[in-house]
Amino acid sequence: MWTNAFAYAAGAANGYRGGTYALVGPGWSGTLPPGVRRIDAPTRWVLIQPRVHVRGQADLAAARALLDGITTQSLAEFLGKPAPPGPVYDDPAPLYLDKSASASALDFLNPSQFWEILSRAMNENPPPEDQIAALLPMFKPLGLELGKQWDASQVNPLVLAAMDRAAAAIGPLLATLPAGHVANGWIVPPPSIGNFGTDYQTRAVVGRIGLTADTPREAFYICAVSDNAGRPLSGANRYAMTLHENPPFAPPGFWSLTMYDAASNYTVPNSGGRYTLGSDDSLTTSAGGTITIYTQHDSPGEALVSNWLPSAAGPFYLILRSYAPGPAMVEALSNPRAYSLPGIQLAP
Repeated sequence: MWTNAFAYAAGAANGYRGGTYALVGPGWSGTLPPGVRRIDAPTRWVLIQPRVHVRGQADLAAARALLDGITTQSLAEFLGKPAPPGPVYDDPAPLYLDKSASASALDFLNPSQFWEILSRAMNENPPPEDQIAALLPMFKPLGLELGKQWDASQVNPLVLAAMDRAAAAIGPLLATLPAGHVANGWIVPPPSIGNFGTDYQTRAVVGRIGLTADTPREAFYICAVSDNAGRPLSGANRYAMTLHENPPFAPPGFWSLTMYDAASNYTVPNSGGRYTLGSDDSLTTSAGGTITIYTQHDSPGEALVSNWLPSAAGPFYLILRSYAPGPAMVEALSNPRAYSLPGIQLAP
């Protein structure tokens, strides 16, 4: 519930193979059947997110079949017994100003609902004990206490007004705050990405713009919001990005460059249905072995179209990923010299 990737049932450590696992909640002390491997979950609520490598439209049927094979059930059901009754919730549904925006935009119709939902989620999924002791007391003046549902009517009106202003500003602020250091136009996250510990700022930013980020051993992410001169990326311009060294990865991984609309945080609709370019594509390579990717709103022409990533008409950003990244990519999060980041330049 605190967005940490605390386990990979089919990740690098397991050779990307499957298996049967038991997700065990806090305080559980039962016995598991033979052949079932235990994963201790730090919170009652967890999110399981399968990631399947799809190499194109022809691969979709196989990918769907693989996803259909990933199932969850209670331990009782696994043992052939009736499932125990689940908890009953009466939580209010989130109400947003813009229903088409992603939930991570935190664009609540009433900003106070941010604090109400935070309180409910925190009480069912408490933070680690050291954070409860060291940090949570600071929030008591706001009416936020563990084991007690936050009630706007019990908060001083002056404090409540300030909390509402803060809640309304959180989404836009986190959408523009870099999660890491900036190098050659790219935002390079710290090694804590994916399993953040006490790196609260990175966790908050990732929760806003890239929820469920992987740990570096599983995937490498860098985000570009500006060109190599520091100018914001915009579909009003044309750009060229030359990869002198392809992002390294180990089988069965891959690398990709994906385009996102800065306003919606979604991929950019385009007539060709092309949202990403990478190692799965037939990219034109120069005689010297480099790959130049052209990023612009309109086609760069037939000779360059194989390396064209269509951009939004307005502001956009790019994310370069490597799944099952090579050691140089992982090291680049703390050592900029480990991998040379490609500059994004204005094209003629």
